[in-house]
Amino acid sequence: MNNIFKKVEDILSQAGIEEYKAEAKYIILNASNQTLEDIILSNSIQNEEKILKIAQKRAATKAPIQHILGYSIFMDDKYITDKNVLIPRDETQILIEQSIGLIKEKDNINILEIGVGSAIISTQIAKYLKNNNKTFEILAVDISLEALKIALQNILNLDLEKKVLVRKSDIYSKIRPFEKFDLIVSNPPYIPYNEKNNLDDIVKNYDPEIALFAANNGLEFYEKIISDAPKYLKKSGFIAFELGINQSKRVQKLLEKDFKDIKITADLAGIERTITAKLI
Repeated sequence: MNNIFKKVEDILSQAGIEEYKAEAKYIILNASNQTLEDIILSNSIQNEEKILKIAQKRAATKAPIQHILGYSIFMDDKYITDKNVLIPRDETQILIEQSIGLIKEKDNINILEIGVGSAIISTQIAKYLKNNNKTFEILAVDISLEALKIALQNILNLDLEKKVLVRKSDIYSKIRPFEKFDLIVSNPPYIPYNEKNNLDDIVKNYDPEIALFAANNGLEFYEKIISDAPKYLKKSGFIAFELGINQSKRVQKLLEKDFKDIKITADLAGIERTITAKLI
């Protein structure tokens, strides 16, 4: 078989990139537009020069491969990704699945996502509801205009612009009093500022700070979203969050005043990763 795999692995490993084998495969499959099976069966590779340039840029800059390629793959869909939005993480799929579970039996569904970023949450929920012939609308808000531009492009690329609307808003600042939702969902900034130096270099140097850090030991945005959520939820509406490490019990305490049926779900690493609740 073409020795492109060894070439790319050598470039990455010599640059000290730990997951060099996995990254080499990711670069080759994405830049060649071939499947691994296609490459093995045909014993040929497309875009070899492009592949080597991407590997060399990754080795030289240490920039995330998603930024070099200009996109990420999440739940089999391609999302534009740059310095203005978080690189999608696999664990966010748990929040999406939990959110769908809360509203899949409803119809005429209205959802608010706070902090839309690249729009992976809103669009994956929308895909499910659309495929199941539900009547719904999702309003996706963010304080960052640059993030909203990325979100809108991803929404357009997935042909969901009639179902997922974007709006610039600082949490609820531009939500109208008459707008009510069956679900409020958010993956908010939750890393305490004092943990910045402990972060992985890629996160620290390339993810937007506005999407990472929160005051009050990481609880700032949970407090703000939860405190006013009852004003914007329909009767028996739901709320769903992604959580940082060791935050589940503190967020649960914030929810207990106005919410019931609180459920915490762990990821594959055993970290309590999401929390959902129903308005009392």
